[in-house]
Amino acid sequence: MPARQRAAADPRITPERFRAAVAALAPDLGGRVALAVSGGPDSLALLLLAHRAGFDVAALTVDHGLRPEAAAEARHVAAIAAGLGVPQVTLAVDVPRTASVQAAARAARYAAMADWCDFHGVRWLMTAHHADDQAETLLMRLSRGSGLGGMAGIRARRAVEGHAVTLLRPLLGARKGDLAALVAEAGLSAVDDPSNRSDAYDRTAVRALLAGGGIDAAGAAATAAHLAEAEAALAWVAEEAWAGRASVSGEAVTLDARGLPAELVRRLALRAFRQVSGAEPEGPALRRLLADLAAGHGGTLGGVLAEGGAVWRFRPEPPRRAAKMRASTG
Repeated sequence: MPARQRAAADPRITPERFRAAVAALAPDLGGRVALAVSGGPDSLALLLLAHRAGFDVAALTVDHGLRPEAAAEARHVAAIAAGLGVPQVTLAVDVPRTASVQAAARAARYAAMADWCDFHGVRWLMTAHHADDQAETLLMRLSRGSGLGGMAGIRARRAVEGHAVTLLRPLLGARKGDLAALVAEAGLSAVDDPSNRSDAYDRTAVRALLAGGGIDAAGAAATAAHLAEAEAALAWVAEEAWAGRASVSGEAVTLDARGLPAELVRRLALRAFRQVSGAEPEGPALRRLLADLAAGHGGTLGGVLAEGGAVWRFRPEPPRRAAKMRASTG
């Protein structure tokens, strides 16, 4: 029986094309770039491409303390980075044992990497999210009834809140298998995280669905990119509408929502909530309140007292009113 041939990497995934993808995302990029490198095939491909493309990079590996193998995996990444002449840093974090360990680990990971970037004056952080990740995210959000913002998927570029760091994801157009092939061709061994196959996580089931071949990950990723463009356009329209139809006076916001499409009204109302109380209500509660406001009524939600009419008014819910309501329901 002939030996099984190893799949070759997609020839389109080259350092030159990687550099072009980065330039399209961040034409203002300069200085050192931090790379999130866990040791998996995706992040090792990111490390190889960024290094070969000539970027000044540092590899950041996060030890979440959740698996005994994590320390050895970080040392493995350090050895690979050293072989490339790339500085590597391992960041240890404490992950709260909450109901969603993965979400807590993700938050701790990004906070640690952004803190490191801030401390060292690094403005750019790259991650290795790819087309398969995008497709998984799209399917998960579709099953949860996400709106346009959620269905736009993983953003290729976004600011890290609370930090002077911009997050870049230049591999969203690449397939996972092609990235793994690139790493194998370089003779590198990748870390295998068993949590990626655990039935305890929703993403595992979605990943299995994609592996079945019934859904084209590249097509789903392209759809997410189109939706992201639509989301950006709608966000721009909402910004213009806010400038012309909203007025902020102290802690209160007035909003003229007459004649606007429902989605634009929802976005403007959410901005009013953020302005008044910092709350971001969603779902049925928000829909009911918006219907009440459109009918000329009012209500409270998220610490905000909203009043309907020709022009809507949002202001902090009076403390006495809130206390009285709590007492009446006690």
